[in-house]
Amino acid sequence: MNAARELTPAKQAAPPLQLRLGMDAAPPIQLAPREPSEGEVLVDPELRRTHPARRAALSPDISILRRTARGNAKKTAAKKKHKPSRRMSSQVSGGAVLFQRVFTRLGCDGRPPRFRVDFYPYASLVLTIRRREDVVFVRFSDLLQRASLAVLVGAAALLLSRVYRRKAPRALVEPYLNYARSNRTRSRISRMRRGRVRLASTGPQGRHFDLEKMFEQLNEKYFSGSLERPHIGWSMRSWRRQFGCYDPGPNQILLNRRMDHPGVPQVAVEYVLYHEMLHVKHPTRRSGCSLVSHSPEFRAEEKLFADFARARRILDHLAR
Repeated sequence: MNAARELTPAKQAAPPLQLRLGMDAAPPIQLAPREPSEGEVLVDPELRRTHPARRAALSPDISILRRTARGNAKKTAAKKKHKPSRRMSSQVSGGAVLFQRVFTRLGCDGRPPRFRVDFYPYASLVLTIRRREDVVFVRFSDLLQRASLAVLVGAAALLLSRVYRRKAPRALVEPYLNYARSNRTRSRISRMRRGRVRLASTGPQGRHFDLEKMFEQLNEKYFSGSLERPHIGWSMRSWRRQFGCYDPGPNQILLNRRMDHPGVPQVAVEYVLYHEMLHVKHPTRRSGCSLVSHSPEFRAEEKLFADFARARRILDHLAR
């Protein structure tokens, strides 16, 4: 429901090997009953790559199979014209020194590790950090290439404070938070996502509900037909934490495919789609130090839905 959400990593003795901080582009309807506060950042501690030491511990049979598959893949690739990757990173000038200074300023334990800091063309404003042996690899979204030094220092403090469990001074991280929440940055994120985010849906026609037809009916009933139709579809996979979302970058509304089921009342699907249509009409905006996705005007229009109370009860039941 908010512009950003938080997934808190489980407590552990050592710093996580990988951390990811980012601003969600679209405020989803959460399945969890608790709503996070406005302006939270996304924290994803899950490893996305297998560590080399773990690969070395695999059984010989698996290793042989992987080598065989790798050889076949190389033969297939040799027949095709090589296309260089469009996602090229560039090193942040002075980034290693910047992180070492912030490491010392936060009072992190031990000697500062070796840092490798790059700009990377993520699809949104994302910061990542991971440790490999004695080197810590950091990636900043290339959206920060034109940011001031204070913003980069704030981003470094935000990452290191999460990894080493140190409380960063508010004055240190404030420049980055203000930069991330500014209307100018949000506009740049939307423009960037239009070119980097691929439409991810199975189309509006589901097995039981037609979202395109439903959109036209809701648009005529609640918006006098004035709302321009974005890309609409069902999610490729079932989601556990949200019913729907609107991404202003690719201008796309997605609904959880779990709702395309005969056991889900149509009024619940209509309400979720109506909620996301309101996000199209009322974009996320900044108010003070927070990002507001559900303004008073948004909430007032949301309650105009004919079966608002019933739809909410159904969603509360589905979320259990």
